[in-house]
Amino acid sequence: MKRVTKLLSVLAAGAIFMGALTGCGGSKESAGGDTIKIGGLLEMTGGSASFGISSKNGIDLALKKINEKGVLGGKKLSLVVADDKSEASEATNGMQKLISQDKVVAVIGPNQSSAVIAAGAINNGSKVPAITPMGTNPDVTVDPKTQKTREYSFRTCFIDPFQGTVMANFASKELKVQKAAILIDNTSDYAKGLAQFFKENFVKNGGAVVAEEAYLQKDTDFKATLTKIKAAAPDFIYIPGYYQEVGLIVKQAREMGITVPMAGGDGWDSSKLPEIAGKAALDNTFFSSLYSPDDVSDLNKEFVAEYQKAYNAKPDVFAALAYDSALLVAKAIEDAKSAEPAKIGAAMAKVSGFKGVSGEVTFNEQHNPIKSAVIIEHKDGVQTFKTKVNP
Repeated sequence: MKRVTKLLSVLAAGAIFMGALTGCGGSKESAGGDTIKIGGLLEMTGGSASFGISSKNGIDLALKKINEKGVLGGKKLSLVVADDKSEASEATNGMQKLISQDKVVAVIGPNQSSAVIAAGAINNGSKVPAITPMGTNPDVTVDPKTQKTREYSFRTCFIDPFQGTVMANFASKELKVQKAAILIDNTSDYAKGLAQFFKENFVKNGGAVVAEEAYLQKDTDFKATLTKIKAAAPDFIYIPGYYQEVGLIVKQAREMGITVPMAGGDGWDSSKLPEIAGKAALDNTFFSSLYSPDDVSDLNKEFVAEYQKAYNAKPDVFAALAYDSALLVAKAIEDAKSAEPAKIGAAMAKVSGFKGVSGEVTFNEQHNPIKSAVIIEHKDGVQTFKTKVNP
């Protein structure tokens, strides 16, 4: 009996090991039949849920268009969604599930840089390509220790050095401000990166940073921190965080009589922001982004019309970049002439001259596209195109 039990245990362990091996590479199962599965690792709940919801809308719209023709001779793309709950630790779990259990051939998402970096170890280890619509931190595609490009990590957006520089130049040259305060989310790689590049370029332009303060994700009372900032008498406040906290910060700042312009990055881009901050409080606020629904290109006009018809709302940057990300995945599958993840990743790295609703994509050696930025201004709670900045 002991020998039989031991043998069964060995066989069971072997089966588990073989199952783990087949799960690691993600995907041969999903390449068979008439359907190819791709993953969406998105913020469907939590503090940044509007990012994931918009992204899923954009992906769904893209898949509808892709599946009218199909890929690889008519195969359909099917989306499997994992919710990272707006947390980096959950992103790692979600990536593991999508690759090992769901057998996806590629992943779109997450949007938050911290989550993308955390999950990147999983998809790169498994040789499954992942493309983030909005993860702007440089470390998303390049290992900061080795400075080597992460082979299976891609992005559809620009990177923080460009975005931070854009807002520093806008503050200095357009708003003519000279003294800035910086208030960052100390739990976010995205916020830290933007703050660093904003500060470097704002000072280079002759400005002075008179206060630097921090908060933590999910904080709700910012009055003590804002009191310190107010005492430093800045004529501009840079808040490179996400809309959930940003909305409360702007609301409380205005209630305290802080009337100076405030600005941030694409993490502000949410229809929820005016609900949290209040429309009037958002007057004289700005953020940098990759996309405006007011862009007059024919591709964008068609996309906006289709999105409004489907969702009864204008698309935001997360919808647009996720839409382009899905089209890029489909293109890589077609270019690879295969649904094997490693071949898709190799084809993705060679993408050049892809025209999307958010602009043209040609990946450089670090898997980053070089794209223009736009500055969005809030007027009575409504996003209004302010200006476009080329790289």
